Amino acid sequence: MPTYKVSEAARLLGVSDDTVRRWIDAGALATTGSTPAEVPGDALAARATELAAAPADGDVPSSARNRFVGLVTRVQRDGLMAQVDIQAGPHRVVSLMSAEAADDLGLEVGSLAVAVVKATTVIVEKPRA
Repeated sequence: MPTYKVSEAARLLGVSDDTVRRWIDAGALATTGSTPAEVPGDALAARATELAAAPADGDVPSSARNRFVGLVTRVQRDGLMAQVDIQAGPHRVVSLMSAEAADDLGLEVGSLAVAVVKATTVIVEKPRA
C-alpha cells in the first residue's frame, strides 16, 4: 500500500501541513506509526472522501459531483464568448461560456466561483514514481 509524507498528504488534500498534523494528533487521520509520520493511502483516500462529502455553504442540490470552489484568475472576452479561468487549490479549471453569462454572473478576477464539471469521459493517468 502506498504511503504519503505529511507534506504530500497536505498537498493532496488541499490543506496545510499543520492541519494534517492536527488531524493525526486528534486521531482523525491514521498513520503507519513510523517516524517521521506517514499516512497510508487508504486512510488518505477516506479523509479526502469525507472532506468532499461535507456540504459547503450555499450548496444547491445537483447531480454533478465534481465541484471545484476557487477564485477567478482570468476572464477573457472575445465577442460573444468568454473564457473564465478558475484556480481551485492546485487545479486550474477553464470554462468557455457566453460573454452574457459571464456578465450576468458578475465574474471578474478575484471573484469566488464554483466550477461544476459533468462529463461522460474521464481520463485517469498515473504519475511515474
